[in-house]
Amino acid sequence: MEFDYTRSVGPIIGKFLTGLRERRVFGIRGSDGRVLVPPAEFDPVTAEPLSEFVEVAATGTVKSWTWVRDPLPGQPFDRPFAYALIQLDGADTALLHAVDVESPEQIGTGLRVTARWAAELTGTIHDIVCFEPGETPTAEPAPASDADPVTIITTPIGMDYKHTASPEESTFLRGLKEGKLIGARADANSKVYFPPRGVDPVDGRSTSDTVELADTATVTTFCIVNVPFLGQRIEPPYVAAYVLIDGADIPFLHLVLGCEASEVRMGMRVKAVWKPREEWDYTMANISHFEPTGEPDADYDTYKHHL
Repeated sequence: MEFDYTRSVGPIIGKFLTGLRERRVFGIRGSDGRVLVPPAEFDPVTAEPLSEFVEVAATGTVKSWTWVRDPLPGQPFDRPFAYALIQLDGADTALLHAVDVESPEQIGTGLRVTARWAAELTGTIHDIVCFEPGETPTAEPAPASDADPVTIITTPIGMDYKHTASPEESTFLRGLKEGKLIGARADANSKVYFPPRGVDPVDGRSTSDTVELADTATVTTFCIVNVPFLGQRIEPPYVAAYVLIDGADIPFLHLVLGCEASEVRMGMRVKAVWKPREEWDYTMANISHFEPTGEPDADYDTYKHHL
């Protein structure tokens, strides 16, 4: 799952980010005389707003560190490295950043480091790629830019997760891989759940009795999506609907396309539109969407209990 988080930065952080875009690092002076890097908007002692910027060096000293043996996606390197709290020369607080060293033996408290700047400066903390041992600046400050100060930043937020499928889910997913819709129930007198659940929520019995279902269905309720949003794959308006698969007792959410959104209605008969077989995997995304079959609408009594 992923989305872009966009926020305004305000004048203090904006000054800091705009400075990074010019290979310059700005802190801010507090009421006690300390220079805070990154700059704080409010004084940590008095809580009053701060405004006196102080430029500090892009070299500094490692105050503490930790070794990253197994880097994660999105971290500065795809190989082991160190994270460190680095007190830049002229600052009184420490900045957290990566240090490019090959082993834990090459880093320690007191190590002198300097910033390695990105080739392309964008006005984010990533303009400092990392720090590296030594005190020789890797680049001179960039000429002052005519570009507007940084006021907005967009940060991608992502989360990957692994799900261990239950036996019932495994049967369901293997069926999808073969182009089959598999529901499950506790026994012949119980409701058929699609997608299947591990237990019947009515009495807690295992839903180990599988049922192969048709790929035709009835629209029970629906929503016309008119509002665009980030990451949207279909141009509005379109319909997200709860469809009741023939032979199942519980509707599930999917797209209804193949007609004008205004034509979708409760009781409409629809069928699954499958992606090309070579694209099938263990996922419900094998079904691209549902579309009208052209059959007469289902009688209200056949789906009213599923609303």
